[in-house]
Amino acid sequence: MSTASESTPLKRRRSLIEQISHRLDKPIAIIEYDPIWANQFSIVCQRIYQALGSRALAIEHIGSTSVPGLPAKAVIDIDLVIADPTQEADYVPAMEAVGFQFVFREPFWYDHRFFGLEEPYANVHVFAPGCPEHLRHVAFRDWLRGCEEDRLLYASVKREAADATCQDGGTVMDYNDRKAFVIREILSRMESRRTAGLVDG
Repeated sequence: MSTASESTPLKRRRSLIEQISHRLDKPIAIIEYDPIWANQFSIVCQRIYQALGSRALAIEHIGSTSVPGLPAKAVIDIDLVIADPTQEADYVPAMEAVGFQFVFREPFWYDHRFFGLEEPYANVHVFAPGCPEHLRHVAFRDWLRGCEEDRLLYASVKREAADATCQDGGTVMDYNDRKAFVIREILSRMESRRTAGLVDG
């Protein structure tokens, strides 16, 4: 999932990424929800706690695999919240020691850091406490868990985006671009309902 800030266009973000290492993406294949994803999240969560202990202020399962009933790519997306992502010596060596690959950093975009894990296949996004992007990830997940209409809408757009991207020989970033409009639409609807006092937050 990508819910990138409107103030930082995706193309500009990509041009400014500081690449640390390279990782092959999984094929873009949307499959039906699999209850094993919750167990896989627990495995990755425990590995992060093994590495960081109390330095891990929060570990959240986000993205489509965190929403029961939602078709998804078989990739466990996780937000890891630590006190200061810029202090890499405090967590990068420890994460690497238990098998996480440090892939890139984005100092200009919420000081975001990104790690990959191969088994189970997972993406780990590192943010600071109160980061707006992390809060959007959690709010979007919780909304989809409770709103069947938007869950079905998102599933339909995801399948269309995946099919189009595979036909074009595109990348995961192309897939994310193709479904970004519906994420913006759902987030806007969430905000309207929140403003009207129809949902908490």
